Amino acid sequence: MKFFVDTADVKEIRELNELGLLDGVTTNPSLIMKAGRDIMEVTKEICGIVDGPVSAEVTAIDYAGMMREAAVLAKIADNICIKLPLTLDGLKACKALTSDGHKTNVTLCFSANQALLAAKAGATFVSPFVGRIDDVGLDGMELIAEIRQIYDNYDFKTEILAASIRTVNHVKQAALIGADVATVPPATLKALVKHPLTDKGLEMFLADWAKTGQKIG
Repeated sequence: MKFFVDTADVKEIRELNELGLLDGVTTNPSLIMKAGRDIMEVTKEICGIVDGPVSAEVTAIDYAGMMREAAVLAKIADNICIKLPLTLDGLKACKALTSDGHKTNVTLCFSANQALLAAKAGATFVSPFVGRIDDVGLDGMELIAEIRQIYDNYDFKTEILAASIRTVNHVKQAALIGADVATVPPATLKALVKHPLTDKGLEMFLADWAKTGQKIG
């Protein structure tokens, strides 16, 4: 499974990238607002930090507007991935951009049928929102499983990018089902390494080592 971090916080991205954990970054208008920086400036900086795809989202809702904005975003860097809403206009733009050789991420996916359409449009990634589905009393992981089965049935190349990840258990479940990517908030990505028995074991080893009076090197 590939890990993307879901943030526009350059400090967090740089830290995680230096750990060797990042395969890409996803942003959206809300994350840009939270960062409090110009979208072009911060996105360019992010693209310079990571080698993998950086999703930058259009804000237009009509096809012509999406294509205009996509042209601007695509010039930021070679690793830009154009993020588009899962609407008819978004799918039309996805098909056009993919045909021109651009990476695309079709977002706000909440059903298997929507994911099927995204794959038909040639999306590089489709982003089902696991947490938001859970919020309305449904099972976000069931959607991941349905998309995985459909894509495998027809050998679609679109990658399943599990989004709206809220917990470390979401990451585990998505990996078990076979999602290609999880885009995760920085705190959740860091939390994947934590386990109380790891901490306890390390504490014991260090205490025993201190008793030996030895040093390495």
